[in-house]
Amino acid sequence: MPVLSEKSTPVEPEYAAPALDKGLDILELLSATSGGLGQAQIASGVGRSVSQIFRVLSTLERRGYVHRDAQSGLYVLSLRLFDLAHRHDPLRGLLQASVGPMRALADATEQSCNLSVEDSGLSRVVAQVESPGDFGFQVRVGALFPLDETATGEVLRAFRPGDPDAQAPELGAVRTAGYVERGDELHAGVIDIVFPVLRADGTAVAALTVPYVATRASVRRVDEVRRLARATASQIATSLFPESTP
Repeated sequence: MPVLSEKSTPVEPEYAAPALDKGLDILELLSATSGGLGQAQIASGVGRSVSQIFRVLSTLERRGYVHRDAQSGLYVLSLRLFDLAHRHDPLRGLLQASVGPMRALADATEQSCNLSVEDSGLSRVVAQVESPGDFGFQVRVGALFPLDETATGEVLRAFRPGDPDAQAPELGAVRTAGYVERGDELHAGVIDIVFPVLRADGTAVAALTVPYVATRASVRRVDEVRRLARATASQIATSLFPESTP
């Protein structure tokens, strides 16, 4: 809650950067919007006037972070942020190491699979491979989920470095088993099979999830998918941390 002066005026935080705040507000607004927005809509959405955001919006467009449609005049996010995220060395290395094994897993099981990492106390999906079959469950790359409400989050918490929560009985059981397998709480008929991608010290850099959909056309039983998912998580870890391989 902001600290108010005697005149009930919010006190600006020390070292404030108003222009940067405006730019970030605009990017966050556009990222949460389906379709484009006009200048007036953006100004209203970030609680500013059009004149206050005009230069910031022009700079974002010039630097390639937003794109303005020439006909409608609406602004949308470009792929610039996506590109920057994938230049980040830890994420880039993880994606490079996982894409081949995940594709092979999806092909062998005819089930979708995805890879998630912990991001600011949430679980973020960073890679997704769709099922080559007629049925499959998928999630959006970039999607965020609470750590304490999903099987994927449970694995990330259980194998989190130095986390006191790992001493909780349910998380200790996950560490002992080495994985989580249970029905998805939000989607009936889906069984989440989740294995950690482990560093040499036994902590997780990511979690590999197969949202298993059982149908009469399924080519693999759930126990076979579990075995293949375990091997895939291990393969990704070996690619990332070859020095940890005996």
